[in-house]
Amino acid sequence: MNELSEKPVWVTLMGVFFSGAIGLVFSSALGMLIGSMLYQGEGNFFEAIQNLGDTDIAMPMMVMQGVVSVFTFFVFPFLAWNLIRRKRISFFIDRKFYWISVPLVVGIVLSFSVVDSAIIQWNQQIHFPEFLKSFETWARTKEDELALLTKLLVNFKSVGEFMIAFAVIAVLAGVCEEMLFRGIIQTELFRGTNNIHVAIWASAFLFSAIHFQFFGFVPRMLLGGLFGYLYYWSGNILVPMFAHIVNNGFSVIMVYLNQRGVVDVDIESADAAPWPAILIFAVLTAALIYYFKNFFDKKIITDGR
Repeated sequence: MNELSEKPVWVTLMGVFFSGAIGLVFSSALGMLIGSMLYQGEGNFFEAIQNLGDTDIAMPMMVMQGVVSVFTFFVFPFLAWNLIRRKRISFFIDRKFYWISVPLVVGIVLSFSVVDSAIIQWNQQIHFPEFLKSFETWARTKEDELALLTKLLVNFKSVGEFMIAFAVIAVLAGVCEEMLFRGIIQTELFRGTNNIHVAIWASAFLFSAIHFQFFGFVPRMLLGGLFGYLYYWSGNILVPMFAHIVNNGFSVIMVYLNQRGVVDVDIESADAAPWPAILIFAVLTAALIYYFKNFFDKKIITDGR
């Protein structure tokens, strides 16, 4: 399709955001229905999820989260984008998936997580001036509520619950969120601004903002920026999807192993890694990113794309 005949970027993004809001309403209702069917505790499911005191709501709520991810971040936004742009999913796979991406992405994501721990600790300790104290109080209250919910959801009673959580938190979140934020939003912002850095960081900002966790905002935005560059350099949406799955999946696996007493590391802790480790992994991360970009730059030349 001729680019001049396509809808403006703002029209496309408004359609995507509006459809995502509809998807949220629809999936929340559908998720509540499915969750109530799966709930095996005593009393009313809708009352149980208000106080988070019943551990029997954990898996029904996990399934609810998966339903919301699929329809809010993937199905409804993609259908709107497809209707407006008249393009298919293959549009986000401009180049082939090179299997060397697998070890490189794993190395980049895991080494970056060590470096990011310093940013996480710093962001957690931020304090606002007096005139913003009410916002800080609200933000920390929401943070505590989300932490309580997370603790409930990842309190695995069996291997089956761990596998469900891995599917929802790692796989579904990785695929669906990357399709929306890197695939659709970043691509559209790049089309509108013709500046890939603006597109990457604006979509990373939205990616972090949508989680409504201010005291984890900066490290999550940096992670979104990393995913954005991996997508841009590789030309294949499967790469940031895999990176997102590795990031979330590693956390879920470490939580499970910690609960089973296999490892002593508490991945949910906001404490930074030792500074020597942060410096070493910062160099390693930079080296791996440089190799990744250089590899795909050469592929663009050799493949003629």
